Amino acid sequence: MTTAPDTKAAPTPRAGSKPSPVRSLALRWDTAVGVLLVAVLVVGLGTTEGFGSAENLAFAFNDIAEVAIIALPMTLLVVAGQVDLSVASMLGLGSALTGALWEAGWAFETIVPVVLLVGVAGGLLNGWLVTKVGLPSLAVTIGTLALYRGLASVALGSDAVTDFPQVYADWAVDTTTVPGTFLTYPVLLFIVLAAVTAVVLHATGLGRSLFAIGSQEEAAYFAGIRVKRIKLLLFVVTGLFSAFAGVVFTLRYGSARADNGLGFEMLVIASVLLGGIDFDGGKGTLFGAVAGVLLIGVLKNLLTLNDIANEVQVIVTGLLLVASVLTPRVIATVVERRHRRAANTPAPQP
Repeated sequence: MTTAPDTKAAPTPRAGSKPSPVRSLALRWDTAVGVLLVAVLVVGLGTTEGFGSAENLAFAFNDIAEVAIIALPMTLLVVAGQVDLSVASMLGLGSALTGALWEAGWAFETIVPVVLLVGVAGGLLNGWLVTKVGLPSLAVTIGTLALYRGLASVALGSDAVTDFPQVYADWAVDTTTVPGTFLTYPVLLFIVLAAVTAVVLHATGLGRSLFAIGSQEEAAYFAGIRVKRIKLLLFVVTGLFSAFAGVVFTLRYGSARADNGLGFEMLVIASVLLGGIDFDGGKGTLFGAVAGVLLIGVLKNLLTLNDIANEVQVIVTGLLLVASVLTPRVIATVVERRHRRAANTPAPQP
C-alpha cells in the first residue's frame, strides 16, 4: 500500500497570537493598489481638463476591455502557479480568423462560435503540454505565443478586413453605452465576468484548490485535489477568453488584422502582478487584479490626455511591473527581519 510522504504539520497559532507581519503585508497590497487607483483618479480630475467627462471615462475603460477580460482567467492561472504568455497571440488569431471567415462569406453568428472553439483548442494544447508532457508553462506558452501569431498570419496574411455588421460593431465601441451610465457593453460584460470569477476564486472549493495548488502542488495532490485536471481547465478557459477578446477587439476597431493585440501579454501580466497576485502562486485576490487593470488603464488615459508619448507610457508600464514584483518582496523581507530581531531580543530584567 502506498503511503503519503511524511510531512510536518504547520504549527497551530496560539489563541490571541498576532498574524505574521509578512502575511498581513500580502493581504494589504491589493488595498494599497486600490488606494493608488483612487489617488490617480483624484489627480486626474483636479489637473486634466475633460478627464472626468462621461465620454472620456467610457473611452478609458473600454480601451482596456480586452486586457481586463483576459486578466480574469490569468489571475486564476497565476494563483495556481502557472502563466500563459500566448494570450495576446490567441487574441490576434481570433481576430484574424474573424476577418478571414467574414471575407469568405460566413455569417457572423457562425464565426463567433468557431473562433471560441479555436480558443478552446489552443488552451487545450497549452494545458496538455503542461499537464501531460510535464513542460513548464512559461516555456510552453512562449512557444505557442509564436505558433498562434504565425497561424494568424497564415489565416489573414498582411491584409485587413473591415465592414463588419454594424449592429455588432456598435456594441463594442465606446460611443455606445449602457443607458443611464458611462459604461460600455464590453465593460459591463467584464463586470459580470469579474463577479463570477470572484465567487469562483474566493467562495468555492475550486478557488481553495487553486490556492492550495499554487502554495504547494505536491501537498495538494496528496490531499486529493485533481491538480492536472484543474490546470488543464484553467488553460482552456484562458484560451477561450483570449479568443473572445480577439472578437471584441476586432469589432471595437472595426478591423481584423493578424497583428492585433501585439504586446498585450505584457499589459495583462503587469495588471495581474501589480494587483498583488504572487507570481510564485498561492496568494492574491481578484480585487487586487481588477484594481491593477483599472490603474494601468486610467494612468494610460491620463498620460495620453497630457500628450505624453506612447514610448513613455510603455516605460511607465514596465516600471509598474518591476515595482509590483520588487516592492512587496523588499518590504516583506525588511518586516520579517525586524520581527525576528524583536523575537530574539531578550526581555528586560526587572
